[in-house]
Amino acid sequence: MTKKNKTPDQLRSARWFAPDDLRAFGHRSRAMQMGYAPEEWRDRPVIAIINTWSDAQPCHMHFKSRVDDVKRGVLMAGGFPLELPALSLSESLLKPTTMLYRNMLAMDAEELLRGHPVDGVVLMGGCDKTTPGLLLGATSMNLPAIYLPAGPMLRGNWKGRTLGSGSDAWKYWDERRAGKISDRDWVDMEAGIARSYGTCMTMGTASTMTAIAEAIGMTLPGASSIPAADANHIRMSSEAGRRIVEMVWEDLTPQKIQTRKAFENAITVAMAMGCSTNAIIHLIAQARRAGQDISLDDFEKASRKVPVIANVRPSGDLYLMEDFFYAGGLPGLMNRIKPHLHLDCMTVSGRTLGENIDGAEVHNDDVIRTVDNPIYKEGALAVLKGNLAPDGCVIKPSACDPRFLKHTGPALVFDDYPSMKKAVDDPDLDVTADHVLILRNAGPQGGPGMPEWGMLPIPTKLVKQGVRDMVRLSDARMSGTSYGACILHVSPESYIGGPLALVRNGDRITLDVAARTINLDVPEAELARRRAEWKQPEQRFERGYGWMFSKHIKQANEGCDFDFLETGFGKPVGEPSIY
Repeated sequence: MTKKNKTPDQLRSARWFAPDDLRAFGHRSRAMQMGYAPEEWRDRPVIAIINTWSDAQPCHMHFKSRVDDVKRGVLMAGGFPLELPALSLSESLLKPTTMLYRNMLAMDAEELLRGHPVDGVVLMGGCDKTTPGLLLGATSMNLPAIYLPAGPMLRGNWKGRTLGSGSDAWKYWDERRAGKISDRDWVDMEAGIARSYGTCMTMGTASTMTAIAEAIGMTLPGASSIPAADANHIRMSSEAGRRIVEMVWEDLTPQKIQTRKAFENAITVAMAMGCSTNAIIHLIAQARRAGQDISLDDFEKASRKVPVIANVRPSGDLYLMEDFFYAGGLPGLMNRIKPHLHLDCMTVSGRTLGENIDGAEVHNDDVIRTVDNPIYKEGALAVLKGNLAPDGCVIKPSACDPRFLKHTGPALVFDDYPSMKKAVDDPDLDVTADHVLILRNAGPQGGPGMPEWGMLPIPTKLVKQGVRDMVRLSDARMSGTSYGACILHVSPESYIGGPLALVRNGDRITLDVAARTINLDVPEAELARRRAEWKQPEQRFERGYGWMFSKHIKQANEGCDFDFLETGFGKPVGEPSIY
């Protein structure tokens, strides 16, 4: 029996439907216009289902039917479901980058919830920016909320070889550039790498962020690991619908779940999973929305003590998310790193994290390793600082060639993506495997929107020589499915005058991952001279959303949220007037 901490007259939706006045008459009559009888909403929690399905969103194609499974659960538990479509943000198709619109989705979700007569919400997302976007909005609104992950797609297949989305695309593209893959094979690979609906089945940003949502306590136990095409996903969707009704009566809100300890759990789990570098930006933003002061330092602390134990590409060399699910999924992984977790944190299940993972098993010790037999002895990510990145930058050492973890090399600098793309295909490009390729003006403001350009392609000249990794440095991001010695999120970004703007071809750059340092080996006096000569590139936007974005976006080390959306910017927004 659900413990009820509120009565029907205390439901938020009752402000719309219960009063005996003209305005409420209008609300009730319009609900009846849609064919709903008063018995369907009277004294029942109204549950919003924010659905990011669209015809241009391959990761969420199953949401068109999954929303009916959620509704079934809501109705079974005595709630009244209302589907509210939201911005979809397809990572595959939306240009120039979904990161430009993450905060727009967050605003969309928050205002949908604020303006409608709803008591709780099921958030349907999964593709990279939809998880943080929906959670940012729901966190700010602070109604009872539960996150429903889209789930990873099935394994890819090509000529009997298992393919992982993203990771194998980069790998085989280099082989094609080297002349080892035919055009026919390439078309066959396109047809085989994504065989079902669902998100990338590697440990890219999508699976990273849904697992983080679970670690924070915002999904049902085990929900983030279920493949999209598995019948378990249908049952989980219905269960989410049932559970959100109970959460409304219990008044279990994100604020009661998303404590500092919950975000520390998320960082710990991310490190053990071999997570996407994008996790840092999204987690910092979400923590700040929840009023928790999480910074790069928290990631660095976890990186030093939590090993990578999920043997899933791109950090791992063999397995994919379907294998991870069969091996025990996130509950199994979390059970193996119990000593590093705060087990008393509350979750949307109404139980603590410790209760959720109690007895969780691992069924394949190669897919989910033990802490004594990790695939990488430290966490997946490392935060570097130095005169080139005073506010920090990020590398994923678990997914790069170990020889680049300590490296000094000359810079080869590109000021924009088109010139870089043209140069790397030049057979006469003056470059060696020891060079540090630099792409700048690709950060939050410079990109615009901080696109996933940080995994700069290896110059074709070197690819044909057998080179498959080299140091690349950028204020951009990279796909969570990417790999290699890529140093990303350089802060402050070059577009606003960060030190990356001062680098010139031939300058020596030194990185030392063990020491967590990244430096430009140029005298300070010379840097001061260059700084005095520097001129900011032309403005990216002169109107509309892009203009607003440029004026209010924060830097990568601060989560790339809008300053006016963070907790503490102004007074909390009150309930809307219904008159």
